[in-house]
Amino acid sequence: MDRRDLVAAADALLQPERFRDYGPNGLQVEGVDQVHKIVSGVTASRALIEAAIAAGADTIFVHHGLFWRGQSGCVTGWMKQRLALLLAHDINLLAYHLPLDAHPELGNNAQLGLKLGLVGQSRFGEQDLGWLGVAANGQAWPGAQALADHVSDVLNRPVALINQAQAGIKKVAWCSGGAQNYFEAAIAAGADAFITGELSEPQAHLACECGVAYLACGHHATERYGAPAVAAHLAQRFGLQHEFIDIDNSA
Repeated sequence: MDRRDLVAAADALLQPERFRDYGPNGLQVEGVDQVHKIVSGVTASRALIEAAIAAGADTIFVHHGLFWRGQSGCVTGWMKQRLALLLAHDINLLAYHLPLDAHPELGNNAQLGLKLGLVGQSRFGEQDLGWLGVAANGQAWPGAQALADHVSDVLNRPVALINQAQAGIKKVAWCSGGAQNYFEAAIAAGADAFITGELSEPQAHLACECGVAYLACGHHATERYGAPAVAAHLAQRFGLQHEFIDIDNSA
């Protein structure tokens, strides 16, 4: 299919114009006109670009693109290396940041909740990116450690838990990636526990003082699900090939 039609479909699905974001959403690097295979991943790292080339992709779809507010704008070092690979192989790079977090069915938070067996009931925080819900089976976790063990099993990585003493976890708030600043909004929304990717120093104190469990589960680990969900949706709609390549990241 024509690249312009794919970009238009992705824009219509994710509606980037609705968001105040930290970088450009949509087509970041122009490649071939005709798209046949999409590789999806979390971040447009050199490792992902090299893997996409090896997989025969002409388009890469990611959550974390190449360009962010505050960058110098100089094409040197790692930026030169990544761009050189994309341009040499004529590969399109599509990146969607907050729009991919927010999509109600295919986004990072929707897909993370689905993986963890959570049903969202409301939104909270800046631009309504945070989700608040309960377990799909209607049951409560007997304690914060039980919830942390469940999340660790699903995401297949250790979870940093603050406030293990919290018992009777019923209302769970979550927001993927680096959403530690959403913790106070989660507390105000009535959460018993908050799941996100990262932990900063102030949140450890808040968790203990406010009696709300805080689970830091990894930025990458919590954002592995939106990009492949959207790319698979677009590939199926337009008869394209799709492959998700997970470049592991301990952060």
